[in-house]
Amino acid sequence: MAKDKKKQSPEKLILERLRKAGKDKNVSYKDLQKAVRKKNYSKSEFREALNRLMDNGQVFMTGSSFNAAAEKDLKLAEVVKLQRTFGFVKPEDNSPDIFIPGKKLMGAMPGDIVLVRLKKSRGESPEGIVIRIEQENFCRFTGEITMTDEGLMVKPDSISNTPIRFTNPMQIELNEGDKVLAHITHRGESHHDHLCEIAANYGSSQKAAVCALSVLEMNGLTPLFPNEVIFEARQANDESRVSEEAEGRLDLRDKPIFTIDGADTKDIDDAVSVEKNEEGYLLGVHIADVSHYVKPKSALDNEAFRRGTSVYYANRVIPMLPKELSNGICSLNPGVDRLAFSCLCQLDKKGVIRSYRFVKTVIRSRVKGVYSEINELLEGYKSKASAEKYKDVLDQLPVMKKLADILAKNVKKRGAPQLETVEAKLIINAEDKCVGAEPKQRGESEELIENFMLVANECAARFAIENSLPFVYRIHEVPSEEKTETLKELLTKLGIQFKFGERPTPADMAKILEQAKGSDIFPMINNIVLRSMSKARYSTEPVGHFGLALADYTHFTSPIRRYPDLAIHRIMSERLAGTSVPDCQSRFNKFVYAAADQATRSELTAIQTERDCEDCYKAEYMAEHIGEEFDGRIVSVVNQGIFVGLDNTCEGLVRNDSLPEGEYELDYLISLTDIRSGRKYSVGDPVRVKVVNANVSAGNIDFEFV
Repeated sequence: MAKDKKKQSPEKLILERLRKAGKDKNVSYKDLQKAVRKKNYSKSEFREALNRLMDNGQVFMTGSSFNAAAEKDLKLAEVVKLQRTFGFVKPEDNSPDIFIPGKKLMGAMPGDIVLVRLKKSRGESPEGIVIRIEQENFCRFTGEITMTDEGLMVKPDSISNTPIRFTNPMQIELNEGDKVLAHITHRGESHHDHLCEIAANYGSSQKAAVCALSVLEMNGLTPLFPNEVIFEARQANDESRVSEEAEGRLDLRDKPIFTIDGADTKDIDDAVSVEKNEEGYLLGVHIADVSHYVKPKSALDNEAFRRGTSVYYANRVIPMLPKELSNGICSLNPGVDRLAFSCLCQLDKKGVIRSYRFVKTVIRSRVKGVYSEINELLEGYKSKASAEKYKDVLDQLPVMKKLADILAKNVKKRGAPQLETVEAKLIINAEDKCVGAEPKQRGESEELIENFMLVANECAARFAIENSLPFVYRIHEVPSEEKTETLKELLTKLGIQFKFGERPTPADMAKILEQAKGSDIFPMINNIVLRSMSKARYSTEPVGHFGLALADYTHFTSPIRRYPDLAIHRIMSERLAGTSVPDCQSRFNKFVYAAADQATRSELTAIQTERDCEDCYKAEYMAEHIGEEFDGRIVSVVNQGIFVGLDNTCEGLVRNDSLPEGEYELDYLISLTDIRSGRKYSVGDPVRVKVVNANVSAGNIDFEFV
């Protein structure tokens, strides 16, 4: 008689049943119990075995059912981004972010630590589902009060697509359509099951200024400074001490130095001067000596480090430093003595840097130059008023223009890609409402200042490298292999010739853009090349700047509004004061790593904040034009539809369900084609659209093709 097979353990029976179901399917408690009980195990033995498997991470509960996963398919991750119908989590092992469909988030909120199971991806990013929330983060969010069948609820701006029930213990007056701040007080198994508490009411969600306040709040940004920071700023803002503090500095007050900025600029941190000499040109870039006033580890310094950068949106600014400094003692206002940190650079007649020196100076700006006025003077138009205003620097302008033209040619000559980007100028009326949008105009003086600043930034990076200093560099890396392959694929589809191997050079990119210049597909090529680029960031390693085609680059010229500039001023000042290289390394090695990381993070936050606020203002403007028609161009094609950009810089979505009936096929980033009729919508195509909706709260505009 044959022996009975060895009886399987209840744990093995459970795992066998789960694996038989497949990793993407869940099994109910009842089915699992049945699989174990039929082998004559008791209910208590089943429960104990299931609990053991859950405790050691082999089995996971999702809702009221169970699943198993291989260890390689499991990752601990932080929820870093939520939109209404999806989210992204960042794995602790620094592998690529994982896309999570909204229904698979288990109600996870930003900052939560979750256990994620990977599954087959349907897109470019790895995809997964949340198995368990390991650590809940205190979560607040902004949303709009909306009426539902259950009464008033909060519809979040981003974290879910469904309204959430709320309590209102502070008895804040609420009306339908109000923009509010709330925080989660009870977690359910989905976002809809959460409960929140109203913390603040900003006002009507139909006002862009109100919505912008909620965007700032969610990003931890405020124009208000702590009392101790204001106190230190007021102590530093002492005009009477400038002459005393100027002793020992190079005195440049007799030089025709002046500033060029926008008409409304109050935080003026850079001034320029140019002298023609036998070798070529002596360029002076004179930067406000902010590090003289903001001392290490002071309340001012700690707050500036935390903020990282000033944030500009519409007609407002959230400054990195209090106005007592940014608009006061550190602003290079005309006709007053100011302490500066100057880069004096000798360029030859071809605009090549031959020598440079950095020196602490005292300057007196001759005039607050305005871009539009300088542009007119450079074009040869000189009114009586402008001749009087700029009388002390008129002789400098032709020399400056000549040098700027040489530098601009050098940028092209070294192969820097000439990408085109358009910034929006929003027109805000006295009621704080957006009544217009248009492209910002860039003239000769804007490009002149930009090219002069590039020289100073390059010199500062060279100074650090030559002195072996710990430093914060501005870097822009070569496009990744993945992005390079995507670029090649798209260029091939479009019939654009290219010649580069595993990684393109800046000159390769420049050539691609030059080939398409002036053609109907240039906007598409410009967009494709732009998307293939890495994101610029701050680093302690001088790997160069791909987009500028420069081996040495940093940010030196804006210490009022960027912390990395202030950080390197501090390091350079120490070296110039005689501190040895080893002492500089000892003092600043840890500091530069922290400064680079924080500056990169705060810059990304600022960019997203500015973009989100701008979208609200543009939607407010276009809300007054519902039903009107505009000419535009297709700027991108995505899963949900076609984005169209107007000449006024506003952008809207033509949703798929508003297109003519058909069977559409998406060629990512390039076109959407109806395979039945052959109708094709391609990036760059001119189109005419009608405005059908504008949601100020979400910053979204909807179009339909006419």
